Amino acid sequence: MAEYRFIDRVVEVEELASKLALEKVVAVDTEADSFFHYFDKLCLVQVAASCGTFLIDPLSMPPRGLAPLAPVMANPSIRKIFHAAEYDLFVLHRHCGITVRGLFDTMVSAQMLGYPAVGLGALVERHFDIKLSKDQQRTDWSRRPLREVQLDYAASDVLYLVEIAEILERELAEKKRLVWAQAEFGALEQRAWPEREFDAQGYLRIKGARKLLPRGLAVLRELFLWRDGRARDADRPPFKVMGNGTLLDLATSPPTSRRALGTRRGITDLVLRRFGQELMDAIERGAEGAEHPPLERKQPTGNSRRRLDRRGETRLEELKVWRAMRARELGLDPGVFCPNASLEELAAVLPRSLEEMRGLTALKPWWAEHFGPEVLGVLHDEVTQPAPDSAPRPTEAIAAPGSGEEASGEAAASGEQPRRKRSRRGRRGSRGGRRRG
Repeated sequence: MAEYRFIDRVVEVEELASKLALEKVVAVDTEADSFFHYFDKLCLVQVAASCGTFLIDPLSMPPRGLAPLAPVMANPSIRKIFHAAEYDLFVLHRHCGITVRGLFDTMVSAQMLGYPAVGLGALVERHFDIKLSKDQQRTDWSRRPLREVQLDYAASDVLYLVEIAEILERELAEKKRLVWAQAEFGALEQRAWPEREFDAQGYLRIKGARKLLPRGLAVLRELFLWRDGRARDADRPPFKVMGNGTLLDLATSPPTSRRALGTRRGITDLVLRRFGQELMDAIERGAEGAEHPPLERKQPTGNSRRRLDRRGETRLEELKVWRAMRARELGLDPGVFCPNASLEELAAVLPRSLEEMRGLTALKPWWAEHFGPEVLGVLHDEVTQPAPDSAPRPTEAIAAPGSGEEASGEAAASGEQPRRKRSRRGRRGSRGGRRRG
């Protein structure tokens, strides 16, 4: 059980900030309530340094109660260690405008090293033979008072981060991949975090939505707007009101009666009693109102499949063969080494020089610098020697953090809000994305 101090007053935050300003390394984590409320909020900030472990309660303070920590967080000479930092950086910035410099992300580092499991729990068990508890992964951090078991869980999230970071940094240096990781950290630091706002066209991102006919899209839009209104009123995440799969099913083949509605997947007796008429009204508005306008051609993003002609598809397959070979040699997951979106842009654009390759939005500059010559050889049927497993030259700007096909880099490319935070413990596999698990 970790020893910690609980802080719930601004004056205590000010005292802590003075102590942290003298530190060289600070471990940080956050807890939010995104799986319990419509508007997620920052509920707890955990900090560990040589001066101790501290649990800070933002909900007991004014909105700017964490502001005294801002200079410390923005000071690049003080290393800030996070595990899977993307969502933490997002909520800290949104809550009180905090920006982080001097970042070291242990999950990104583990991915760069090819670890088979990159969750915090997996790293702690691997290096210290300690199993962290998972019993608070789905707890509601907004409820007060926080129980002792929650506080112990939260404190353990930062207890081992400093030592883990030291180990990972040594391993990255030994494999000459430290500059790769540093480029990823720099990209996260430079992310432009989106404002919290409702996207009225969010229904178009539901898997399968773009395959619907215009009338089906009109029904889906009405159902989507209904769900959002209900979620706001109940202060619940929309997915807890009704899942995307149910919305899509109702839009694909709209029921014509409440009796028929009750037979559909995801429509329980309780849902039918409480919302049956509202759902039928929404379906009717979509079915009988104005037809949905034609969809604009979707621009490829980090999460979408780029359309390629036959030659492009052939180039893509050749690139995938090369990627599999190189990822295996480096001991990396193929999606971490080079996401599909990057290969698709290479196959579509067919760059003929490193300069052209550096201009591609889906490619990370450090990756293009290091592996670009090999890729050009694959694309243009030239024989090239594989680049040694050594660090690339530092580059000026990093386009996206890119820690796997599902990782934060793709959110950066598409401008999407970071995903609601899950627990990061015990996450399996080396692909990017959300955390612990």
